[in-house]
Amino acid sequence: MTIGRLLSPGGRLAGSLPRILLGSALLAIASCPARADVVVGVAVPRSGPYVAIGEQVLRGVQAAAKDANAKGGLDGETIVLDVQDDACDSNQATAVANHYVQANVRLVVGHVCSNASLTASDIYAANGIVMITAASVAAKLTDRGLPTIFRVCGRDDDQAKLSAAVLAERFRDRKIAILYDPSPPSRALAASTKDNLNRIGVNEALFAAFQPGDTDDAALADRLKGLGIDVVYYGGGAQEMGRLVKIAADRGFRPQWFGTSSIATPEFAKIAGSASNGVLMTFYLDPSRKPDAQAVVSAVKAQGGDPDGSLIYGYAALQALVEAGNFARSTDPRAIAKALHAERFDLVLGPVGFDAKGDVTAQGYVLYIWRDGNFNYAKAN
Repeated sequence: MTIGRLLSPGGRLAGSLPRILLGSALLAIASCPARADVVVGVAVPRSGPYVAIGEQVLRGVQAAAKDANAKGGLDGETIVLDVQDDACDSNQATAVANHYVQANVRLVVGHVCSNASLTASDIYAANGIVMITAASVAAKLTDRGLPTIFRVCGRDDDQAKLSAAVLAERFRDRKIAILYDPSPPSRALAASTKDNLNRIGVNEALFAAFQPGDTDDAALADRLKGLGIDVVYYGGGAQEMGRLVKIAADRGFRPQWFGTSSIATPEFAKIAGSASNGVLMTFYLDPSRKPDAQAVVSAVKAQGGDPDGSLIYGYAALQALVEAGNFARSTDPRAIAKALHAERFDLVLGPVGFDAKGDVTAQGYVLYIWRDGNFNYAKAN
């Protein structure tokens, strides 16, 4: 079965499959018989402002499950996915985590937003469930040292350090505004970037919260323009930043915009249009350009998909679980967690391991720039 038959053109599950993918719906992705099924939970936002990143992660996990099952699954067992929508909401993430506990799901790829991961991870750790996230960047997630919690992405403190360094190096003598919305990821990244920037000896002209929405966006753009702001750092998601950049451009305000890994999706450029050109962004090192990922990239492209943003990290998250389980010759979460902490594995990210906290050893964040609807590495200043 091809990826195209499993996914609709937009990346969602084909046909009218329910979001809880159990039973025969995904058995067809196995190419050979196995002793049993091992159910892996996939907790992503399929509603709300971060749905685009959730879809990227989900498509990556689905591709990894297909490839793993074609090679014998996880310790000889067919991988079946139980997909749940947490909407990047802490309360909903709690419900999802409790669902997995009650359903005896012992391995989870998720969550995407850090607030959801922080809430759910306590439940997983208390119940011996291995959780590995492809996109949650909060340092606190792994700093607690929970033995069954891992991530294949970077940390927000590393991202904030890079953002602050870029702002100080390139825009030290310019008026800088640091903005955030009420969402926990936005607030945390903005605050950490401000703290790091101030430690370097550079002070922002404005540090402010705002409520996303077309009316407030227009008022905010006019306020920033009136203050003579030259550079705007925003810690929010693709939808809101795309809208804010476009509204500002339409009102004649074109500062240097600077975003985070949350805008690493084509949705940002579709919303912002031509105003997205020149926008800077911090994001993980692009694994789709690594030799280790070329087979996955080619397969996704052959099915009409786009291996961008967090898709490869979703693939790597499930791949890590599979590699650790096959190394340990077990589907037991304790054995898998032990292998993840102790060994190195050849993933689409390259040869990586996980430290005592559960952080991946892969290279961290780099600076990107948007041009013509795509993002690429930014040149050194």
